[in-house]
Amino acid sequence: MKIVVIGGTGLIGKALCNKLHEMGHEALAASPSRGVNTLTGEGLQSALHGAEVVVDVSNSPSFEDVAVLDFFETSGRNLLKTEAAAGIKHHVALSVVGTERMLESGYFRAKMAQEQLVKDSGIPYTLLRATQFFEFIESIAQSGCEGSCIRLTTADLQPVASSDVATALAKIAVQAPANQTLEVAGPDRWPLVEFARVWLHHNHDPRQIIADDKAHYFGAQIDDLSLTPGNQPIIGPTHFETWLKSQA
Repeated sequence: MKIVVIGGTGLIGKALCNKLHEMGHEALAASPSRGVNTLTGEGLQSALHGAEVVVDVSNSPSFEDVAVLDFFETSGRNLLKTEAAAGIKHHVALSVVGTERMLESGYFRAKMAQEQLVKDSGIPYTLLRATQFFEFIESIAQSGCEGSCIRLTTADLQPVASSDVATALAKIAVQAPANQTLEVAGPDRWPLVEFARVWLHHNHDPRQIIADDKAHYFGAQIDDLSLTPGNQPIIGPTHFETWLKSQA
């Protein structure tokens, strides 16, 4: 089966293409660097020719409110219009756990708009919302930097290995469309500040961690439910400390 991966040269896209190849499928990595641009429509029709499934794991190059909304709306409309013409049987899109609870953030509003475009397209679909990737814990920790200290919220987080997200997407892509939203998360649910503490310890970083219930997450106030999954999410098998030990 031919499966087109939009954003196929990125972190998730590369891993997803590899997993689909291992499963015996033809996975086409589509991205601007490969001549496929969802913003302009360049190369889309050719890329989708003969495909049955499209998996969209693309992301905006800018997180500025106006730019990120324009990216997901323009990209989504162009992609879904071309899919309809090509007779695509299943559209899979990667989104973020907590999207509807974080609408004060321009990025989450843009993801919500993307999800709605998919639902309204008439194309059978599955949306997979993922929690934060382990690869982002470093930037989350750095976001709370105050000189020689790091101040972070104690709100719960349940991050996931990006490879486990790719595995979940691969399984979803070859199954029948669910026409609903699924979630994937890691096996460890700790206060956000604890993930940062473990990351600092692993990297022999001497900075002091300060737990602060009122500390913001990239400008937003969050609680234990803001970025954690609901009932019965897909649980990736990789624990955070195991992943850390596997990193160079």
